[in-house]
Amino acid sequence: MAIAFVVPVAPQLALRDEAPVQPHDAVRARDGANRWGAIRARRCSLDRSVLSMTSVSNDGAAIRAQHRALIFDCDGVILESEDLHRDAYNAAFRHFEVNYEWTPEYYDILQNTVGGGKPKMRYHFRKFGWPDSALGAAPNESEAQQNALIDALQDYKTEVYKDLVAKTPPRPGVLELMDAALDARDSKQLPLSVCICSASTKSSCLFTLDKLVGSDRVGRLDVVLAGDDVSKKKPDPLIYITCLEQLQAKGRGDLKAEQCVVIEDSLIGLQAAKGAGMKCLITTTSSTERQDFSGADAVYPNLAGVALDCVLSAGF
Repeated sequence: MAIAFVVPVAPQLALRDEAPVQPHDAVRARDGANRWGAIRARRCSLDRSVLSMTSVSNDGAAIRAQHRALIFDCDGVILESEDLHRDAYNAAFRHFEVNYEWTPEYYDILQNTVGGGKPKMRYHFRKFGWPDSALGAAPNESEAQQNALIDALQDYKTEVYKDLVAKTPPRPGVLELMDAALDARDSKQLPLSVCICSASTKSSCLFTLDKLVGSDRVGRLDVVLAGDDVSKKKPDPLIYITCLEQLQAKGRGDLKAEQCVVIEDSLIGLQAAKGAGMKCLITTTSSTERQDFSGADAVYPNLAGVALDCVLSAGF
């Protein structure tokens, strides 16, 4: 029988090459009656139209709209994917005869604390023991064998995950918001860049985008980055810093971090966005709705009916 993990027992959840993150900082349970009070859920007013957001030159002679960037996370924002990932990891464990099983309760904490699939498994195996598997005895000493096990599990997990994603609809409102942003940019109503930054592997990210977002939309995006494109995973801000640098290299040299709005679903995503100096709007999932998002600029249960001007004015 597989060992089922319900809650982590470690005093700290340490990321490889990162400072340790305290579990009580990563997930703070809130009682149901007050959960939105502490996370400052709020709907922005539609009269704060971003179309009127302007800056005035020093001599007052010129008025110009300020460039913005809207950056979507993928997992949790475009689709509610926590259960899909967990099911796929457990399928990989079974396939390779790894005697572990991640329960919903344990995976909620794990995925909200450690960014990226391989770092999750590496953290878990380091803390609870490297397992025997169909590939051989537990690789307790050999880093090469540890990497081989992680790579094999991740590759199999990705294929299972793709099958599950193909049957899953996008989250409410996300495609409508993306279309509004792309149309506003293309019609020159707004000086706006539209991007996606995902912690997932590139193959998983691109497959998800192809199935749920569609190749036409993806082709219109200014920047698409996946976890493979950067050396550090969220909550490190590198993926968002890299996105900004790529936008600047594409001719948006005047774009500043504080003019970027990131849409995330988790605390580690919020930490990454804020670490890059950007605004961050949270759209919660069943896994993250009880987290402390007091540092977010706006919090929504989903994006259904949320107007583009509300999103772009978050935190301004």
